[in-house]
Amino acid sequence: QVQLVESGGGVVQAGGSLRLSCEASGSLFRVNTMAWYRQVPGKEREMVATLSAGTWIRYADSVKGRFIASRDKNMISLQMNDLKPEDTAVYYCNAPDLWNAGEAFWGQGTQVTVSS
Repeated sequence: QVQLVESGGGVVQAGGSLRLSCEASGSLFRVNTMAWYRQVPGKEREMVATLSAGTWIRYADSVKGRFIASRDKNMISLQMNDLKPEDTAVYYCNAPDLWNAGEAFWGQGTQVTVSS
């Protein structure tokens, strides 16, 4: 198994910044790509940023130019700048399971609230 533990999050005013981190531990040979997702109650979970084990990073259009994702081995971070009320969500760390196609490991989630 792989454990993903997020940290960071909180409450910030619109235009402010927050930083999230996620550390993976356990059977790390079962993961390669890692990602950030977010979910608002009543809506599907959406991808925010996907990071390869190498150098490529893909962002959702809604966060391009404002969010910066980074990776250092088994840890990923998400620097969120110019936050907007619509960024309010629970943010999750994700890592697809290389041993089980279609399955993934998830963190417990961390709440980000942006007040207007």
